[in-house]
Amino acid sequence: MIVPGRYNGPPRSANGGYVCGLVAGLVGGEAEVTLRAPPPLDRELEVAEADGRVEVHDGRTLVATGERASVEVEVPAPVSVAEAAEASARYAGFAHHAYPTCFTCGPDRTDGLGIYAGPVAGREGLVASPWTPPADVAPELVWAALDCPSGWAVDDFQREGVLLGRLAARVDRLPAAGEPHVVLGWRVGEEGRKRYAASALLTADGEALARSRSTWIVPGRMKTP
Repeated sequence: MIVPGRYNGPPRSANGGYVCGLVAGLVGGEAEVTLRAPPPLDRELEVAEADGRVEVHDGRTLVATGERASVEVEVPAPVSVAEAAEASARYAGFAHHAYPTCFTCGPDRTDGLGIYAGPVAGREGLVASPWTPPADVAPELVWAALDCPSGWAVDDFQREGVLLGRLAARVDRLPAAGEPHVVLGWRVGEEGRKRYAASALLTADGEALARSRSTWIVPGRMKTP
């Protein structure tokens, strides 16, 4: 498995959601993926499969593990495309972003997904962004789209700069390319340096096409989630 350089999160490592989506594809779709180390870019990674579990290694370093999982996430009431656009205008990353070239949410990217999730008016703890999927939309791109909005729901990246530790998602149906959609993210809870969140991809009519739950880690004495 090789992650092309354009799919970065932090400058020198891969976008966590994109990598999790690639691993989920190896597992069989609906899955839980744990990132054990920053996934490298443009380097061949070894994939091992056994008993329904996938491991991705960079030499002797375990990068990620994945296994099938049942992902049941209750999605909040829908947000319209117009409401999501208003929320996106309040995206904290426009003022400051720890990873401004992130493929999913980096404002310095012209070839990324352009998902800028900001707080929804009157909906505490909920962030949203409109998203028009590209022609080459694939499951791993949906996983990438689900990634960052949940991170912005638990941290504005100005205080802690949280990093994705674990992502479990299911994609019921791929979004229609070229059509407006909405991506939601919301806080679920926290424990120590862990931040728990969820996200969903909705059609303009409010149908949930994909959903996820995630664990984010506050940098410091990094531990496996």
